[in-house]
Amino acid sequence: MAQPVLSRQIKSLEQELGVELLYRNGRGIVLTEAGKLLEQYARSIFDTMARAEGDIAALRTSPKGQIIIGMPPSVGSVLTVPLVRSFRRDFPLIAMRVMEGFSGHVLEWLMTGKIDVAVLYNAPGVSNLISEPLLQDELFLLGADTDPERLPPGPVLASRLSALPMIMPSRPHGLRLLVDQILGAAHIKVNVELEVEAMPSTLNLVEQGFGYTILSYSSCHQLVRSGRIKLWRIVEPQLTRQLLLATSTQRPTTTATRALADMVRSQVRELLTRGAWIPPQAVLSHPACAS
Repeated sequence: MAQPVLSRQIKSLEQELGVELLYRNGRGIVLTEAGKLLEQYARSIFDTMARAEGDIAALRTSPKGQIIIGMPPSVGSVLTVPLVRSFRRDFPLIAMRVMEGFSGHVLEWLMTGKIDVAVLYNAPGVSNLISEPLLQDELFLLGADTDPERLPPGPVLASRLSALPMIMPSRPHGLRLLVDQILGAAHIKVNVELEVEAMPSTLNLVEQGFGYTILSYSSCHQLVRSGRIKLWRIVEPQLTRQLLLATSTQRPTTTATRALADMVRSQVRELLTRGAWIPPQAVLSHPACAS
């Protein structure tokens, strides 16, 4: 900076503060008492700025803060544990919270700012929503290992669901609405004998032989693998829904948000690889349709 410009800036600062900051004598310039005091504050300010820049830069590698994710229980039953384990390992300074609810509730939480990231099914086209598909989730018929109705192995025609004793959630649960919509278009009415909202209770009732239900394989893969519940593919029509990862444009995209979204994508791919979302062919048995 040229000396005349520097002199004008110092003079302006002295006028603003109402004191002399520099003492000029024949041997040069020295700080006055006021100048020495201002220098201390100035160094403190610059040190604080340097620490702030360093802390903010550190967030790129070690983000801090809180993050909240919402998902349906059917997704949480398979995704929550590996997601929390991996996220806490990679981002130990971020406090993580998981909320479970129906997809409609999860969407509402996201749009009202209660959560940062959502994993949900078949989200409608809503403004301020950024969503991407994670996978196409097929729904299967589940029954007890004893199979009270003695269904043959292989796919089951959807029309058979009008005669089986079914255990389903009540409306307006998203799963019930989806099943009624798809099968209603095929003029099939599901024989719902028992309405239960909680997925664990539904699976317990199915396992005990009180009826059959419709869920994704991820909701029950451990029960199927252990032989406690049987699974049949539903055909004509097939029942599917899309699993989505969503965020809201109304909330800032933080380092923690991006990290969690990346972790969800990674964990879903891992669960697909491990066979937790799609049943192996051996579970589906032979291709003959049950009438």
